[in-house]
Amino acid sequence: MSTTRITFPNARGEMLAARLELPDHDTPLAFALFAHCFTCSKDFKAPVHISRALSGRRIATLRFDFTGLGESQGDFPSTSFSTNVSDLVAAARYLEKEHQAPSLLVGHSLGGAAVLAAAAQIPTTKAVATIAAPFRPSHIQEYLGDALREIERNGEGQVTIGDRSFLVRKTLLDDLDAQEPAEILGGLKAALLVLHSPADVIVAIGNAADIYRSAPHPKSFISLDSADHLLSDNRDSRYAGEVIAAWANRYLAPAEEAPEPEEVADKGISARTAIAAFRTDLSVKGFRLLADEPIGYGGGSEGPSPYDYLLAALGACTSMTITMYARQKGWPLEEALVHLSHRKVHAQDCVDCAEKNSKIDLIERGVELKGELDEAQRQRLLEIAERCPVHRTLSEGVVRIETTLRPEEGYGKNEGVM
Repeated sequence: MSTTRITFPNARGEMLAARLELPDHDTPLAFALFAHCFTCSKDFKAPVHISRALSGRRIATLRFDFTGLGESQGDFPSTSFSTNVSDLVAAARYLEKEHQAPSLLVGHSLGGAAVLAAAAQIPTTKAVATIAAPFRPSHIQEYLGDALREIERNGEGQVTIGDRSFLVRKTLLDDLDAQEPAEILGGLKAALLVLHSPADVIVAIGNAADIYRSAPHPKSFISLDSADHLLSDNRDSRYAGEVIAAWANRYLAPAEEAPEPEEVADKGISARTAIAAFRTDLSVKGFRLLADEPIGYGGGSEGPSPYDYLLAALGACTSMTITMYARQKGWPLEEALVHLSHRKVHAQDCVDCAEKNSKIDLIERGVELKGELDEAQRQRLLEIAERCPVHRTLSEGVVRIETTLRPEEGYGKNEGVM
């Protein structure tokens, strides 16, 4: 995936900061908008992971900071739920002008309520997904504590969320109270996916039931099991993104309109690793893979290690080379199976080694040939295994790697509510 920094104006001409996650080396299947939670930002973990999961499935995703938050211009105390909805409409207009109008809206917590309200004003919306969203936007008042009384008495008050303080005005609370969620949901003309965790202590799962009951079909519900409200565990936000992408594909690209599969061209390879762990998302010429390190090395064991992929490359090349040769000869080979392992060994017999106790990499490769082959054919195919291009790359000559520095991308942390 590739990330592009952009800005676009809200209804008052203030510039809102955004990031557009685009699929690597591929044309987007559709475009989506992501609305973050109350007082959060586009660079929190959940928006980042979910947006990247969507772009990995060819759904380009625009995540942006609402007015007065993150890197966006504007005065946060002067904003309301209605201005959030207006920001979403402005973001949709930007996408329509510069790329393609959004067909998927995704919202986290209060952002979920916002995308439900915005759907009617974004006519290209085909699907809406909410994550830990409240049924009534005014639900946020339950977490303002003593500040609520101050706001009611003075017209405004300081609210502390996480380690940050925000000035909240009564106009925001009045706007939240004025919303009619049942009416909004009843008039929804898009498919709906509701994701919620029964362990959510900020917005109880009963809110998901109310949202689901109030919306017309088609609608679906997915439980996020033990996830917390902010999806603090990276696995939860990635899971949510993958589920939304798989579900939305039904509505964004109907089967009767989907293009026939075609041969994947050489579209490049990229790897993306977040600082919090070793899990790495790989885009390999249009295919999505996953790499990680074992738990004993600080990883999460969510995928093969880099050395595992190295062995896999050698194994695939070896079996393909053997099969191609047997096919050309017309030999009765049914299947070539290659077993591999890797370890470091002392370089006792290494004449080129500078140090006596140095180690070298040893890859052990076992070739299993199935079929009615005679012994001469088996020995010849074993010799052919040595001609595998990847084998030659690893064992012959010098590989030159040139590395350049590209512009960095931002990343956030979790602090916020709703």
